[in-house]
Amino acid sequence: MDNEDGKLRWGTEQRLEFIEFQAFWEGGVRRGDITSRFGVSVPQASNDLTLYQKLAPHNLRYDSSEKRYVPSPEFAPRFLKPNAERYLVQLQAIANRVIALSDTWIAHAPDAGVMPVPYRRIDPAIFKRFVEVIRAARSIEIHYQSMNVKRPDAIWRRITPHAFGTDGLRWHVRGFCHLENKWKDFILSRCRELRAEGDAGAPASDDQKWLTDFDVHLIPNPELSESQRETIAMDYDMRDGRAVVPVRCAMLYYFEKRLRLDVDPKKDRPAEKPVVVANWKEFIEARDAAMA
Repeated sequence: MDNEDGKLRWGTEQRLEFIEFQAFWEGGVRRGDITSRFGVSVPQASNDLTLYQKLAPHNLRYDSSEKRYVPSPEFAPRFLKPNAERYLVQLQAIANRVIALSDTWIAHAPDAGVMPVPYRRIDPAIFKRFVEVIRAARSIEIHYQSMNVKRPDAIWRRITPHAFGTDGLRWHVRGFCHLENKWKDFILSRCRELRAEGDAGAPASDDQKWLTDFDVHLIPNPELSESQRETIAMDYDMRDGRAVVPVRCAMLYYFEKRLRLDVDPKKDRPAEKPVVVANWKEFIEARDAAMA
């Protein structure tokens, strides 16, 4: 062990987790994988492999034909929690050219197609200023173009921002609007300029619609066949036929749009709406209250 108390140093534990990542997702690991990823010496990489085999003696075996350590039939991760969603998020980011393959632990990324989303330009200088204002718990004036028919032109308005949110397609800043005296979302790409930092109009703790969750109870669409409903239950990892999804009240509107819950069932095929909301009445009440 690295320390006298028997605990591993963070760097060592990271390398041991990397060994398991390579074994689990890539099918094996070499000393060279460790040296190239972490910039350590070959002796240090050998020590890491030796330590790993000491801590998990039944997990790896050396394959002389492949010249690398491969997982044994008894392999059971000790430092890694395999997560398909995390792997897929990285795969999506690579496909979207948000990050490079070298920025991940993935050695050989499988080909992936990602549905292109129209690019929304966010000025990094404006975003950075928002981050600073949020950290300082201050307000700021934004030159904002809304889609409100009553405001066809961009106007200056003061807001006290406190968080960022996304509906999966666009990012917005959540803040207290001094003009309308209420908490609102402002799309980042529609903020043209920022100026005149000032005192906060309200503390973030007052934004109860943001801080309060509503539990959405999703169940398979009853219009599906029994076999299809069973598949949807497995697909959404449901327990006792339902999945409980906590959603910020302030984001219920986006949740409804993203899952197409607002589409009239008569105009939609069951296969296009595989889940429905069991507590629909309460959902609508919470959504409307959050939008008021």
